[in-house]
Amino acid sequence: MSVMAEDTPLAGKVAYVTGAARGQGRSHCIRLARAGADIIAIDACAPVAEHNGYAPALPEDLAETVSLVEGEGRKIRAEEVDVRDLEGQQRVVADAIEQFGRLDIVVANAGVLNWGRLWEISAQQWQDVIDINLTGVWNTIKAVVPAMIEAGNGGSIINISSAAGIKAVPGGGHYCASKFGVVALTNSLAIELGEFGIRVNSVHPYGTDTPMGNDVSMYQMFADHQTYIHSFSPGALPTDSLAAPDLVSDIVVWLAGDGASLVTAAQIPADKGYLKI
Repeated sequence: MSVMAEDTPLAGKVAYVTGAARGQGRSHCIRLARAGADIIAIDACAPVAEHNGYAPALPEDLAETVSLVEGEGRKIRAEEVDVRDLEGQQRVVADAIEQFGRLDIVVANAGVLNWGRLWEISAQQWQDVIDINLTGVWNTIKAVVPAMIEAGNGGSIINISSAAGIKAVPGGGHYCASKFGVVALTNSLAIELGEFGIRVNSVHPYGTDTPMGNDVSMYQMFADHQTYIHSFSPGALPTDSLAAPDLVSDIVVWLAGDGASLVTAAQIPADKGYLKI
């Protein structure tokens, strides 16, 4: 029995993950399920920002996430909902609580990244990134927090920011603004939710092997503005390639569980030391 509890530290818990169709979101779903949690997953599964240099997630991507979670022996409810749709998120959460009876873990993962100097991007490019990366996280918070408080079980909210949410980079000021905003939201919310036993932290990946992380349009930015490359160091640990999303999921699963019971209002790097270089 104790071995089982060790293997599934999140048994009996329910996790809500945004941007779940692929990349980090899919990885987080699988790993949380492996740790024992049932999953509620959303993803827009459609084009969300016209300036993105990588293809959008598709319905079949989300279906694959469902299949992989079920392969871990857990239940999953998946819906095609854009994080910009507050009412859509509220509906999914209400339906999921009716189905599963609780909500313990939230991973606000959905986000986009595209490139351009701040005074050269269009108003739409600015708005898309802020609406998805920052307002989208607020929408998630607004959808989940009342139910978590009402249940009285405490819980863990994990907001996926970025190394660019702590150390600004050139060519992505709109992205940095959104991800720095996630940090402020995280820390304020952690203080507000402390009395309810709900922890709130942000995770800060750098160079992750996902469709976003493999967007080659950033190389055009470096070609046009060669000094910008100096702002993108490889980090302190050896770097052969982009980091597997599963390595970020290690941190997410830890933050979701009781082993991180003292950790709230924290910014957890997943960056091989990049932020200190």
